[in-house]
Amino acid sequence: MKIALASDHGGLELKNEVKSYLLSIGHEVSDYGTYTKESCDYPDFARQAAQAVADKTCERGIIVCTTGIGVSMVANKVRGVRCALCTNVDMATMTRKHNDANVIALGQKYVTADLAKQITDAFLTTEFEGGRHAVRVDKIEQ
Repeated sequence: MKIALASDHGGLELKNEVKSYLLSIGHEVSDYGTYTKESCDYPDFARQAAQAVADKTCERGIIVCTTGIGVSMVANKVRGVRCALCTNVDMATMTRKHNDANVIALGQKYVTADLAKQITDAFLTTEFEGGRHAVRVDKIEQ
């Protein structure tokens, strides 16, 4: 699967951990930055990753900042993106099952590297249930 990644300086370390993990398990990664700890603006990077998912350049996206809040707000402004802030495995599982989320946001301040890997696994392997949830997703998209 091709995954879009992005972070600001506050999420750089966790993004790099997730990137290494994704590559180690055979996924392709498009890293939209940032690449240094120099202070930067998260919308610049989160928007690029979200757009890559919206235009189908990438199948899914994972974006990171200090809390995950800012990047999730940015991603959800991109038409066709359904981004969920996930702080545990159950949230990642449920947002795939019920919301067909195609992007998740992580907060480096709240999610360890090991937990991020578990959340990533749940996000990438859980299927959308459809059914009554498809009606709701359609309403989100409208």
